[in-house]
Amino acid sequence: MAEDVKPTRKNLMAIEDRIELSERGHDTLEQKRDGLIMEFMDILDQAQDVRANLNADYERAQRTINMARAMEGDVAVRGAAAALKEYPEITTQSKNIMGVVVPQIESSRVKKSLDQRGYGLLGSSARIDEAADAYEELLESIILAAEVETAMKKMLEEIETTKRRVNALEFKLLPELYDNKEYIEQKLEEQEREEIFRLKKIKAKKEEEEKEERKAAEKAAAEEAAAAN
Repeated sequence: MAEDVKPTRKNLMAIEDRIELSERGHDTLEQKRDGLIMEFMDILDQAQDVRANLNADYERAQRTINMARAMEGDVAVRGAAAALKEYPEITTQSKNIMGVVVPQIESSRVKKSLDQRGYGLLGSSARIDEAADAYEELLESIILAAEVETAMKKMLEEIETTKRRVNALEFKLLPELYDNKEYIEQKLEEQEREEIFRLKKIKAKKEEEEKEERKAAEKAAAEEAAAAN
């Protein structure tokens, strides 16, 4: 509360410095918030495309695996899946977007040629190959979706954190500092008026005393002159 602040010029200068610093911080955070929102909207657009592609890839993968099972049988499909020797490798790095560290997921050995799938040309069929292709594309879509969704989540969290900081400065800290500044200025003005009034009283009293002293001196000089005559 403003009443808890000691109304001194030193405190007034300190509060003015805090106001200046807080206003700069508020402006910086507002710019960061707006920039984050713009980046988030770009990622959101990308996420919508990724989700659409993911849904399409999933539906295609389901169609092809169902067709492969219907044409070749579950045993052949499971055997082809079990023949896989090399599994995809997933590595994660990070990148910085306006101070927000988001993951960057990289994958290798997702898409494979026929000879890399392990089941060989004789143990395969066009239906199984088509299903394998579809699931490899689905896996790539899943990896990309994971990267984009995680980045979007982290950006949203940072936006909310920045918004809370902006609001705390705008609606709590700065109003309190403005109130304290106004309170101190009012108190200092009151003290200044009181000091001016006190000095005027002292000056008036001193002038009255000097006047009385002059009268007394004049009276004494008149009495001496009368006595001398």
